[in-house]
Amino acid sequence: MTDIHYLNHLRIPTVEDPLRILVSACLTGIMCGVDGDNYGEYPSVLKLMKYKNVQLIPFCPEDHSFGTPREMCDIHGGTGVDVLSGKAKVLTESGVDWTAGMINASEKMLEIAIQKKIELAVMMDISAACGSQVIYDGNRLVEDKKYQIGMGVCAAQLFRAGFKVISQRDFAALEILYSKIDPEHVVNPQANDHDQHEWYLEYFKKSGE
Repeated sequence: MTDIHYLNHLRIPTVEDPLRILVSACLTGIMCGVDGDNYGEYPSVLKLMKYKNVQLIPFCPEDHSFGTPREMCDIHGGTGVDVLSGKAKVLTESGVDWTAGMINASEKMLEIAIQKKIELAVMMDISAACGSQVIYDGNRLVEDKKYQIGMGVCAAQLFRAGFKVISQRDFAALEILYSKIDPEHVVNPQANDHDQHEWYLEYFKKSGE
């Protein structure tokens, strides 16, 4: 669940001292997706690019380690936390083991987070690298693909180092973030985070998680 309490205590940024946010590069329109695309537009993140008191620091961990374009990859045998502890693997759609490369990418992302002194990370959910709430459970390309609650490898690396991570689908958290950035922003009380969405609640109720 997103740490709303923490977001309420984010400082009020200024143009001179902007809020430093690490963000999955694809969410900003950079063409670093597996097929060389950017996965479409995500207004919830693009909105942040309009504020002068925000410094977005884009990074694509998969592009860093594997280049673009590349194969699709997913976590097998656990979550990103399990990959970091040696209990799960990252495999491509053709079965190539990318575990070491993904861990290397997560270490680079953590290095950037520390160097830039980020105050929050907004990352692409469901990704084996950047997912913060939900990821695929094994190969996403099979007919009966499955989801699991958990973080991708890079999000888990940031989280265990003490950084706060949310996704582009955590709309309630983003509403609080907007209110910190823009004093004229009126928070939408109807906004929900990813784990409050109807799909999430229904899917994981059925799966028993």
